[in-house]
Amino acid sequence: MVDSTGTSQDAETPKKKTLLRIVALLLLCVAALAGGFVASVGPQRAMELVGLADNPEDTAAASGEDAAEEHATGDGHGAAPATPAGLPGEHIVVTPFQEIIVNITATTATGRQTTRFLKLNLALAYDNRVSGAENIESRKLFLRDSFQEYLRQLNENDLQGSIGLVRLKSELLRRARAISDSEAPQEFLIADLIVQ
Repeated sequence: MVDSTGTSQDAETPKKKTLLRIVALLLLCVAALAGGFVASVGPQRAMELVGLADNPEDTAAASGEDAAEEHATGDGHGAAPATPAGLPGEHIVVTPFQEIIVNITATTATGRQTTRFLKLNLALAYDNRVSGAENIESRKLFLRDSFQEYLRQLNENDLQGSIGLVRLKSELLRRARAISDSEAPQEFLIADLIVQ
């Protein structure tokens, strides 16, 4: 069918559909790009970068001034000032362990099994307010023995990448909680992890 301008309506319909698909694809790409950006920098930082959020330094400074005024004027109802978020309180105790050196297995490029040395320096952070926390210092030798037993079962691939480090910390934490018979152990801090 031909309209008054002499063009076919059937020819325009596929062009419109193609144009709509291209626009939809572009919108999808922009949405994916925005999502990736937010995922990489975090939602708060993304809002700051596009100018839609308050500056966190201004907000922190203002809240710090308010807290200082309350403390100075006595409006804080006698409460002790709160510790800043993310800083450990006085109830967190960090106890270091002696250096642990064990053999672990490794596979060479030719597929041959060899042994490597694993050197580990770590410390345990625990909450001394939790019941059973007093067991940690007295059972420290048992903890170290359990850690060595676990580490000797590992191979070199078990320790690769950040997931290997997370797995190692979670297994050590599980063992520390079991041996201390307490939920006091909170986290392991690793100073050195060397495989030679």
